[in-house]
Order: sequence, then structure tokens, then C-alpha cells
Amino acid sequence: MKVYTKTGDQGTTSLIGGERVFKSDERVEAYGSVDELMAFTALLGDHMRDEEGLSAYVDDIAQITSRLMTVSALLAVGQGGEGKVAPLAASSVEWLEHRIDAMQALVPPITKFTIPGGNAVVSMCHVCRTVCRRAERASLRAAQKYGADSTALVYLNRLSDYFYLLGRVLTEHFGVEEQLWIL
Repeated sequence: MKVYTKTGDQGTTSLIGGERVFKSDERVEAYGSVDELMAFTALLGDHMRDEEGLSAYVDDIAQITSRLMTVSALLAVGQGGEGKVAPLAASSVEWLEHRIDAMQALVPPITKFTIPGGNAVVSMCHVCRTVCRRAERASLRAAQKYGADSTALVYLNRLSDYFYLLGRVLTEHFGVEEQLWIL
């Protein structure tokens, strides 16, 4: 099977179920943004893989990328595709919440906004966080018009919090000074 099909040369693509839509469709934008998030998330995991003491977070990243593939598929469902992708389990959100709570217990409380930086891996966490927020916004636009798996939308919301806390934990791990925004 060839990678290129030429079926998208006129600016359209197929959703799960066979519906043809323009590549500017809200659903395509949403699952494309989640795809971008998956790539950045994998890059973050690759940068953490050989660092001692981070294997649990590397394992988290592997689980997150798998869940993001499900979120992407759910956003790509069109007419005739209903029921072809299993909904995201609520336990996926609960798992993220558990991981967020565990990380939050490791860092001191703050009352200011965090300014990204200090270490490339920490900065990658913030790239993932901001791409996740954009993917969430795109997914919400698609959901308003076409509907979407509600658990997938909650998962994206919670995932940006995960990346934020991971950045804070890794700031501690790498021994860099956390920069807080002061007015």
C-alpha cells in the first residue's frame, strides 16, 4: 500500500466512517492538534528516557501517547463511524488526576505563575502544556459543532495540568531555579 493516495489533493480527507470533509474542518483541526501534541509528548519522553530517576515519568509518557491516539481517533469520527472507536475510559482521567496529585505533593506550593525555562526538558513540558491547551480549544470547537467524547475533552483539560506539574517536578529534579512571574 502506498503512503500517498492522491485522494486529498483537492483539500479533502476522510473521517472514520468514510465521510469526506475539507481539511479545514474543525474535526480535522482538532485531531491534527492532538497528533501534534502526541509528537511533542513523544519528544519529551525521548529527552527524559536516559535520565536517572525519571523512568516512572517516561512510563507515564508512554501511557499518555497511547491515550492521545484514542482521543485523536475519537475526534476523527464522522458520519457512519459511530461506535467504531471505543470511548475513552473515565479511569484515564482518574489516572491523570492521581499522577497530578502525586507530583503536586513533591513540590512546594506557589501563588504566582511559572515562567517556563531553566532546562530544555522543563521547557519541553511547557511546550506540551501549551500545545495541549490549543488542542483542547480546537477539540471544544469541534465538539460544539459535531459533538465529541466528553471524557476525551476532560482528558485534554487534565493533561495540560499534568504537563505543568511535570515541569515543576523536573525543575526540582534538575536543580534549576523555578522562575515565578512577579508583577
